[in-house]
Amino acid sequence: MMSFTALIIRNLFRQRIRSSLTILGISIGIMTVVTLGAITEGMKATMEDLLRAGDADFMVGQQGSADFSFSIVSEEQWQAIADRDDVLWAHGVLMHILSVESNPYFVMMGIRPGDLAESPPDIVAGSLLAPDASDQIVLGEQAAGNLGVGVGDRVTIDAHEFYVVGIYRTGMTWQDSGAYADLRMVQQLASRSGMVTAVYVKVAPGASLATVAAGIEQQDTQLVSITSLADFAEVDQGSQMIDSANLAISALAVGIGAIGVMNTMIMSVFERTREIGILRAVGWRGRRILRMIVTESLLLCLVAVVVGVALGFLATQGVMLLQTVNMFLEPQFTSAVLLRGFGVAIVVALAGAIYPSIRAVRLTPMEALRHE
Repeated sequence: MMSFTALIIRNLFRQRIRSSLTILGISIGIMTVVTLGAITEGMKATMEDLLRAGDADFMVGQQGSADFSFSIVSEEQWQAIADRDDVLWAHGVLMHILSVESNPYFVMMGIRPGDLAESPPDIVAGSLLAPDASDQIVLGEQAAGNLGVGVGDRVTIDAHEFYVVGIYRTGMTWQDSGAYADLRMVQQLASRSGMVTAVYVKVAPGASLATVAAGIEQQDTQLVSITSLADFAEVDQGSQMIDSANLAISALAVGIGAIGVMNTMIMSVFERTREIGILRAVGWRGRRILRMIVTESLLLCLVAVVVGVALGFLATQGVMLLQTVNMFLEPQFTSAVLLRGFGVAIVVALAGAIYPSIRAVRLTPMEALRHE
């Protein structure tokens, strides 16, 4: 007597080519979901790093900016934040994004040398910026390697020659592939005199972060306090677009995958009509027939999700070969990404099995046995 599990496996292998093509189609959908998910999580990790760079508690940017790089905070607004009694320090940073040799997203961070010394990165060679030294630069370790320079060398960035005084390491890809330079010089290069991109805030001991953040917004309605990743959409609408694209692709993968599974399972049920009739005649209840069809669909999708996750990992590594991507993020294969892949597979399996299961259950033994 063939076991229930063996019967399901045999059914799946009856039409190997059809089952394989179905698995391949679903796998491609899962691969897309996993790849986009890993890249999205990597971008979110980059945003988290950006949010608390320099050991800040939170940052303040311009309300309603379409992109974070377009945020503008005047030095007067910055000074008003720094003058608050509940703020320990407030460091204004101007982020000038430009193409430097092989890195199209080189981030030059303009900052006052004194502010950089107050919350410095880990210096692996040389020193920090000297006061009033507009021609000095401190390079990230990755940037120094890409440019092939070290402490004491000179490097030309944005048509200006800088003297490399130090090399730092933060562990953050976007920061280690960029540099720190004097704020006035970066303002001159970016043509943003008297402006910074954001103000990084350290709350005074005993003060409430939420209260300070809310107070800054009440003090100046043109500013917004970014205390968490969820707030980032206030200064960068691109983060919302990324999440929307992720959701849309997941929904598309479910729809396409469900159609593929439904086609495979309905053909399988049609080809086994007489067999189903015999099973019903020997005492199989409709519930057991239903369980058989759904289990077959789930097994198809579980195989597909394993293949899809593996393909997703390979595809992500392929995307990371692009320097336009690997210079500012690292993919994150979090549990949420993998669970999303499995979730899509399960939804695809159940959605694709609904109609074939209903058709199989509604067959009477006599109707099924008369089928040619």
